[in-house]
Amino acid sequence: MQFKDTQAIYLQIADYVCEKILLKEWKPEERIPSVRELAVSLEVNPNTVMRTYDFLQQQEIIYNQRGIGFFVSANALNNAIVYRKEEFTQKDLPGVFRNMYLLNMNVEELRPKFENFVKQNFA
Repeated sequence: MQFKDTQAIYLQIADYVCEKILLKEWKPEERIPSVRELAVSLEVNPNTVMRTYDFLQQQEIIYNQRGIGFFVSANALNNAIVYRKEEFTQKDLPGVFRNMYLLNMNVEELRPKFENFVKQNFA
């Protein structure tokens, strides 16, 4: 995983976990990689992954079964959508809107491009 300098690593890992859930690669009530396993696979410090898991527990996206491990919560999909939408609207959209304004573009110009992207990547 390539990390960006613009966002804390633990939040980038949280986005990674959320993406696994949103793509339904990790399903509700399914065990997820341990702190150590994820740290090794992403080549980060286990403390960073633990910070991510603590954060995601606060968001009610994952939960810990003491002595067993971390699991995807029953409402993880909805909670991940809420979390990611908020992040997207706060961090990404302002830049998109600024560029659209500078380029004199409107939302309708983007609709066919968005639909084509979805068709090519998720159909």
